[in-house]
Amino acid sequence: MTRIGVTGHRAIPHEAFGHVRAALTKALTEALRAPRGVGDPVEALSSLAAGADQLFAEIALDCGARLTVVTPADDYESTFSPAELIRFRALLDRADSHVTLGYTRVSGEAYYAAGAYIADHCDLILAVWDGRPARGRGGTADVVHYARALGRPVSVIWKPGAERP
Repeated sequence: MTRIGVTGHRAIPHEAFGHVRAALTKALTEALRAPRGVGDPVEALSSLAAGADQLFAEIALDCGARLTVVTPADDYESTFSPAELIRFRALLDRADSHVTLGYTRVSGEAYYAAGAYIADHCDLILAVWDGRPARGRGGTADVVHYARALGRPVSVIWKPGAERP
């Protein structure tokens, strides 16, 4: 099985959104076209955070990949706006599997653990990342550095010159 994980920013600027969507679609389409064994699916791993994670999951499902959702804490749903929560639940309903980590409350440590879980269980990380330091523990930069330390390939997706809000 080919496993592709995502890490990325919650806020994707308007001027970068089309670029990010196209790059995620291309990466997932190429993974699905790559030679694999018969019945060997592509699995997409995401925490379904608003922004890059939800976009990745939506594209992965539309491309025919299996979705595994990794949620960092029992109160994770409290971090979403009403619209984000609707999208989160809709994607979660379409998932093939759901991994819940042992954290009661969302924290930087819980976010880091979710990102590390994804990096530990994938063959490639797609990072929707502006290249800047994380704004809090468990942010995109932390997961990218962790994945690279594991020796996982990381494909950074960002539109040059775009500024994250």
